[in-house]
Amino acid sequence: MKVLITDNTHPVLWEKLTAAGHECCVLKECSYDSLLVEVQNFDAMVVRSKIIIDRNFIDHARHLKCIGRVGAGMETIDVDYAESVGIRCLNSPEGNRDAVGEHALGLLLALFDKIAVADKEVRQGLWRREGNRGLEVKGRTIGIIGFGNMGSAFAQRLQGFDCHIVAYDKYKPAGYAPSYVNEVSLAELQRCSDVLSLHVPLTEETHYMVDSDFINAFDHPFYLVNTSRGAVVKTTDLAAAMQSGKVLGAALDVVEYEDMTKDGIDVESQPDDFRFLLASPLTVLTPHVAGWTVESKYKLAAVLADKIIGVLQ
Repeated sequence: MKVLITDNTHPVLWEKLTAAGHECCVLKECSYDSLLVEVQNFDAMVVRSKIIIDRNFIDHARHLKCIGRVGAGMETIDVDYAESVGIRCLNSPEGNRDAVGEHALGLLLALFDKIAVADKEVRQGLWRREGNRGLEVKGRTIGIIGFGNMGSAFAQRLQGFDCHIVAYDKYKPAGYAPSYVNEVSLAELQRCSDVLSLHVPLTEETHYMVDSDFINAFDHPFYLVNTSRGAVVKTTDLAAAMQSGKVLGAALDVVEYEDMTKDGIDVESQPDDFRFLLASPLTVLTPHVAGWTVESKYKLAAVLADKIIGVLQ
């Protein structure tokens, strides 16, 4: 079988595929239009998020047996349509769940202990100890929405902090959580959580899930951690909630205005709500790197290669 790899990934991907007897072609620089021509000659395709795999693309790729996504998010692929015409859609969340779990914990600690603010101040010659007095995770209730690979990895790393962990996942049957996590309804999570951590895919259902109504449904002010997708949170409503004190702080690895096809963000062109987040001492921001570690780069590719090999057998 012939496999088209359209982005930079760990060599283990094509090494495993080649060892299994498949022919790999790596095109690191390609466009949507150029791929429409190329894809007709391949049995499988590996993508990241720079190319949108829509219905038109899939109609040009009917020879494909599978489309593989190096990562977890599948929002750039019309999965339902691809599957309806017999093309398997694969991802590899097992490869970066450890990285995301650790990063989410790091964001929470940075937020509670004011690490980013304190670091900036010390570099400016300021030594503000009282102004940078932090909070402890111990004794607080951490609410997790989405208990798949990422949410469960985050919960696992919270065990040693002697905090209360609650989780809500509407798509899992009862009994999905380990003994140290309490499964609750969304209403109960909103009633008791001091911290909300998001671990959901971006779908029509989750787009702007965290808006003003959602935020105001919490019984008391809370902190937000988001390592899922930026558009799960409505930035305008988050900024307003931070200004009112309903959201006490936000640690964001992803933002609504990120351009995933260009792998970046044009800060100068962003609206006032995002500029507020940039200027606020109550935010911790990272550039969509929660799942990007040296180890995860290998694991993401290795896991996906095994899945593709299974389909192409």
